[in-house]
Amino acid sequence: MGHPFRIGVSSGFKTAAPGTIEPVLAKLIDPLPHVEWDFFDAGTGEPVTAEAVAGFEGVIALGSPYDGSTVAGNEELACVARWGVGYDLVDTAAMTANDVLLAIAVDAVRKPVAEAILTLILALAKKLAAKDNLVRTGRWDLKAQTSGLGLSGKTVGSVGMGNIGGEMFRLLGPFDLGRRLAHDPYLDPERARALNVELVSLEAIFSESDFVVTNCPLNEVTRGFINARLFTLMKPSAYFINTARGPIVNQDDLVAALQAGAIAGAGLDVVEPEPLPLDHPLIGMDNVILSPHALAWTDDLYEMNGTIACESLLALFRGEIPAFPVNQEVIEQPGFQRKLNSMAARWQEFDR
Repeated sequence: MGHPFRIGVSSGFKTAAPGTIEPVLAKLIDPLPHVEWDFFDAGTGEPVTAEAVAGFEGVIALGSPYDGSTVAGNEELACVARWGVGYDLVDTAAMTANDVLLAIAVDAVRKPVAEAILTLILALAKKLAAKDNLVRTGRWDLKAQTSGLGLSGKTVGSVGMGNIGGEMFRLLGPFDLGRRLAHDPYLDPERARALNVELVSLEAIFSESDFVVTNCPLNEVTRGFINARLFTLMKPSAYFINTARGPIVNQDDLVAALQAGAIAGAGLDVVEPEPLPLDHPLIGMDNVILSPHALAWTDDLYEMNGTIACESLLALFRGEIPAFPVNQEVIEQPGFQRKLNSMAARWQEFDR
């Protein structure tokens, strides 16, 4: 009978997200006698080494980079399962070249991130931080100066319109928005119509929205593409929100727009770099709400991220394809098929 299916779990969970993955492993993996898991050293900022993931057929990845040096020549590793949906730290071309599938947890983050966006929209619209400060400093006499905005009739524009953007607009349904705008060259117009969303140019998003929300992935096209040209198009009363990735935004240009009063404020769950230096200009701005790339980190997200990552790897062990593959082209490659067939054969032995 073959050897157990071995899963590697990033050591980053011990420091960045302690106690979030272990309950799911205990529930889904520990009861299976032919599946084992162990932590591997994910390092601190440098790509995960080949030695760290040696002997594992699937790994659950958190926040470390994975590149060609991680997987080159590894005849066992078949899947990197991201605890989350962003994969800008994973070299997908290198994964494909080395017969390794990248899987993400699309369903896990959709609602928690959309809820995080809604939290920032409401906090900015109601000037929650300023009102909180008035109470803490005893300046109730200034409360009229922190009057906020109602969302009724307002325009929300989404840069990118994937699963999270769609869920954001669904959650905003009861707020009686005026217009729902989106810019996404890949969005099916039928889906936009079903969500009552107008597809417009990128410039229209910035010039016509009361709240501009970033919902696009980070890649070579989107890196730094939200810049001064777009910020200058925004209304002075408009707010900018980013829960996607910090490097999508030219942060110096955002700071300049905020300092000049060109926009009313910003809500940022992501920045560049992370952590943000304590002397950074954003830290001292009272019209900016900051969160440490964790506003969507909730009990729901923890459980679903871990569950989908584990289920992705168990699907491979059974000879099946995970629900949310990224580099789908790897599936038909002979090298990946050999790995998949080998795992499936062992599963059938164990399942007798």
